[in-house]
Amino acid sequence: MKFEQVSVPRLYRLIADRISAQITSGAFAPGTRLPAERDLAEQFDVARSTIREALIALEIGGIVEIRVGSGVYVKVESSQTGAAEPDVGQAAQAVPTAIGPYELIEARLLVEPEVAALAAQNATPDEREAIAAAHRVMEGHSHVNGDAMSDGAAHRAFHEAIAAGCSNMALAALVTQLWDMSEHSELSQRFSQHYVNDRVWAMACDEHDRILSAILAKDAVKARHAMMVHLLGIQARLSDELQNGPANLA
Repeated sequence: MKFEQVSVPRLYRLIADRISAQITSGAFAPGTRLPAERDLAEQFDVARSTIREALIALEIGGIVEIRVGSGVYVKVESSQTGAAEPDVGQAAQAVPTAIGPYELIEARLLVEPEVAALAAQNATPDEREAIAAAHRVMEGHSHVNGDAMSDGAAHRAFHEAIAAGCSNMALAALVTQLWDMSEHSELSQRFSQHYVNDRVWAMACDEHDRILSAILAKDAVKARHAMMVHLLGIQARLSDELQNGPANLA
């Protein structure tokens, strides 16, 4: 007898389905603002980060609209916008189940601080220069045009240059795989589109500068610490509420 594979839905997807069901039932009319994250978190008894991912997933599914600095609103009816009215039931099926930014940052915290420490110990002069060059590119890059893809490429190049200098091909490949996951995650990309701005880009550059300085000084302890501070900073900035304006995914 062959057993069918059991798929366990991610928690944020379950919450997204429940919010979608409330919208379908008429609890939230088109054009109305959803309750604040903290209120939804209390209602569903989950962390606010789970609510945040659920709301982003619902936006990708075409069910809600996120207005940074204002809140999250149910998509308005076609009579008010001239656009096709979303079918909430059908749109709910399009809500993604991909790996989200919170899982990715947790994984990076387990890997990249040690990669930075190894790079401080093992990187060749050419590899150190490659890391410095990637940092200069990022410093010269501004988010004025809101080009999230260009931002991501500049940021990724810095971290992959560090991984290339750690003298461990397995770890370098793992860092690349984590960045690939991020680029293929609709949730992560949508977070970037909403919340990366010049101010937080500058914060990331400052954090990168401290990582680079430690690597160039061949100080593994400081390099590990600087990378951990950078990643924890991202994690903290991800905790900003959707209603409060930009966070950072750099």
